Amino acid sequence: QLQLVESGGGLVQPGGSLRLSCAASGFTPDYYGIDAIGWFRQAPGKEREGVSCISTDGHGTNYADSVKDRFTISRDNAKNTVYLQMNNLKPEDTAAYYCAARGGPPLPICTVDKGHYNYWGQGTQVTVSS
Repeated sequence: QLQLVESGGGLVQPGGSLRLSCAASGFTPDYYGIDAIGWFRQAPGKEREGVSCISTDGHGTNYADSVKDRFTISRDNAKNTVYLQMNNLKPEDTAAYYCAARGGPPLPICTVDKGHYNYWGQGTQVTVSS
């Protein structure tokens, strides 16, 4: 069973940075035909929204407009881990952050549409507050 475990969340002041990690355990993503890993977030009372994604080969990325130029997604295949570097954090970035894996026919560019993702982690809380 593919499992995704997020870590790295915490409390940070506005303007600060955090790096989230998403580690895949159990069988490797390649076994499941995973073609992308995505990061999503959900604030209290709001819908879960896509933040960023990266293709399995690590060459394709995509970002929500709200995080472009502040967040950077990357992956370390040797560690089966995907990272989300978050800089210049704002209070509106406060949410539970989830990583998810997408299995299916590859897309020209990975998607941040949560409906495309099959496997989900348990989430890690990010709170941006002074």
